Order: sequence, then C-alpha cells, then structure tokens
Amino acid sequence: MSRIGKAPIALSDKVEVTLDKNQITVKGPLGTLSQSMLDGVAVEKEGSNLVFKLERSEAQAMYGTMRALVANMVQGVVEGFERRLTLVGVGYRAQLVGDALNLSLGFSHPVTHKLPAGIKAELPQQTEIVIKGIDKQKVGQVAADIRAYRPPEPYKGKGVRYAEERVALKETKKK
Repeated sequence: MSRIGKAPIALSDKVEVTLDKNQITVKGPLGTLSQSMLDGVAVEKEGSNLVFKLERSEAQAMYGTMRALVANMVQGVVEGFERRLTLVGVGYRAQLVGDALNLSLGFSHPVTHKLPAGIKAELPQQTEIVIKGIDKQKVGQVAADIRAYRPPEPYKGKGVRYAEERVALKETKKK
C-alpha cells in the first residue's frame, strides 16, 4: 500500500472542501479547483483532515496519485505555484502584451505564446519569466511549452531554461 496515500492532508481554516460522489472541489483564497474522483479510492473528511481509503485492491496504483493530486489542489488554492524561466542568449528577451507573451528567441520573427485562463506571467527582467497559477499541472505545462520554443543547446547553453536548470555543456570538436 502507498505510503503517500496513507498520509492525511491537513486543511487550514482558509480551505473549503466539497465532496460529491464523483468529484472533489477545493475552494480557497486564490480560487477554486475541481478533480474527478478515481474509482476505488474514497475520500473522507475527518475533522480538519482529508483521509484517503482504498476501496478495491485493483485501485492500489491510483491511491497515492489521488492523494498527491488533492494535496496539490489544496496547496494551489492557498499559496499557488510558480515556475521561473531564464532566457540565455544575445538578444533573447520577453515582453508581456495583454494575456500573450512575445518572445524574441533569435528567429526571424517574434514568437507569441497566448497564456491560458488561470495563468499569469510576470517579467522582473527582460530575460526572466515567472509563470504563476493555482493549478500545478497547468503552470508546469505552460513553462514546458515556452521552454520548447528554444530549449538550451549543449554547446553554448543558449535558449530558454528553467531558473534552477543546469545545462551540461559539451566540448567542441577538435581538429
């Protein structure tokens, strides 16, 4: 049985959880998130904790996953999530125009990335992008999509990278 699934989720007084038959809804100061329930995993509210119980042994693989998804929902509506991206390269910069991000990444034209609903971007500098939101999956996916336009190349390290990412540089070919 999953060790993660056994751990209860502590709820603060800022969080309101609604349990339906097929859906769990978490409401907090930053917004509301919903998740459909996985078959074979039951969620119960005991005091100020959410407890997960395994109903069928076939659902054992999804037991810890369901608990992790709900824990991320609770953290998201209270604190939110963020991913930082850094643009490395001469002339690489970003601009925020409404709900779209204009990226100059060394192509012949600027790349425009429209941000989905619920995701915000901040630009502390022209070469730094901060993606924020309450849904961990959406924040990570938007960051990965932006990084995919120009991933860091292995010889000079130019491109879009996560702030904490370390790029292993290769040595150039010698004659």
